[in-house]
Amino acid sequence: MATDRWNVDLVRAHVFISGRVQGVSFRAYTRDRAREAQVRGWVRNLSDGRVEAVFEGTRPAVQKLISWCYSGPSQAQVERVEVHWEEPTGKEGIFSIVW
Repeated sequence: MATDRWNVDLVRAHVFISGRVQGVSFRAYTRDRAREAQVRGWVRNLSDGRVEAVFEGTRPAVQKLISWCYSGPSQAQVERVEVHWEEPTGKEGIFSIVW
């Protein structure tokens, strides 16, 4: 487990969300929630209809975001959330939407 300059344990989750998750502002809501939680990383749409995100931050903040992904914004219909835990890099910037 890596630490940042404040000596806080960081975790990194690579997440794939399936269902009706594109065209429902999933990325914008994810960005806003991640920034509020001070989680770094990114989110993007995939050509197969899924949304992909990388969350890097404290364990409680990242877990809260992952939990939110199971429902997403009100217009979304999430069918599946895949979470792959990875070693944090400490190199992610402010949470953003990747095109």
